[in-house]
Amino acid sequence: MIDPDARPGEQSAAAPGRIRVASVPFGDPYVDAVLPADVVRVGPSEGPSPWLDEDHLTAHAGEIDVLHLHSGQGLLEGHDLEGWTEVVRRLGVPLVVTVHQLRNPLQSSRRGHDDELRTVLATAEVVITLTPSAADEIADRYGRTAIVLAHPSLAVPDPQLGAERGLVGVRLGAATAAVPDPVAVARAAASGAVSGGGRLRVLAAAGGEVHPGVREMADRGELELVHHEPHELAGQLQQLHAAVLPERCGTHSRDLEVCRDVGTRVVAPSCGFFADQWSEVVTYANDEVHGFDPVSLTAAVSAALTRPILRPADRAWREEQREAVRRVHAEVYDQLAALVLPTAGEPGAGA
Repeated sequence: MIDPDARPGEQSAAAPGRIRVASVPFGDPYVDAVLPADVVRVGPSEGPSPWLDEDHLTAHAGEIDVLHLHSGQGLLEGHDLEGWTEVVRRLGVPLVVTVHQLRNPLQSSRRGHDDELRTVLATAEVVITLTPSAADEIADRYGRTAIVLAHPSLAVPDPQLGAERGLVGVRLGAATAAVPDPVAVARAAASGAVSGGGRLRVLAAAGGEVHPGVREMADRGELELVHHEPHELAGQLQQLHAAVLPERCGTHSRDLEVCRDVGTRVVAPSCGFFADQWSEVVTYANDEVHGFDPVSLTAAVSAALTRPILRPADRAWREEQREAVRRVHAEVYDQLAALVLPTAGEPGAGA
């Protein structure tokens, strides 16, 4: 169940004394969780976001005080970012960039996403990310100092659901750049689950494609295949003793935060900074440099099942954490809205 308190009231018109923020995307669980309740969220809400269109930005820049871009969700692909950032600078619109992913797992290589980040981070007034390790990489790769803010709560546990001891889950679909061999992941995870006295459940999006080899394993009784709607994901994760993150590339994980909220231990790959997000992570070897080690995953799953089932995160603490994250966003927005930025061509304007 997604936390109903995580979404501030949607606004579309300016209010006296309130900061007007255009978020890209307009709204999703993370954006809803971090936006301060007293900002004016400027639409439109439909996607794709028109704020990445140079003409729209030029025509409506006077309607916003801050532009906040959340990178790493494929939002920047297909856009002339050099031209877009030139328009941002020319108009003097303060830009905030939150770096969720330093490597886009939907792309076959990191080159395109690197170029996208380099372009937008060169223009951003403020950079935010989710872990100290990601901030270090942003400093090393792009020469920018990032504010580190913890990933806020995204879900509340369902009191009617309980975890099944030994039940291991993994989200798998068709083969992708992030998970090129779903069958190998399923086999290794299933082996670890059985070794630990449990079983494997593959979670697949309702209506989504599932690799034929994974379906064959389900038909042979080697795993359980469960299709679910998006709003059912938190409940599905809550029923698990341990959840496996299968990707070989990525930086941070929203599924991990849902697992923390509902009390499910995570078996995470060695790529990215998943272990920095949460201490209750068992790591296995899987990255783009060394590849996927199925023996490592089997051992990690088995080890995770020897540990006790976790309790859901303390709600009071998670709510305090979320409010702290919102306060920092509010301070950033207030400071940027008070700035008079030099526009392109004026003294002090950045290149």
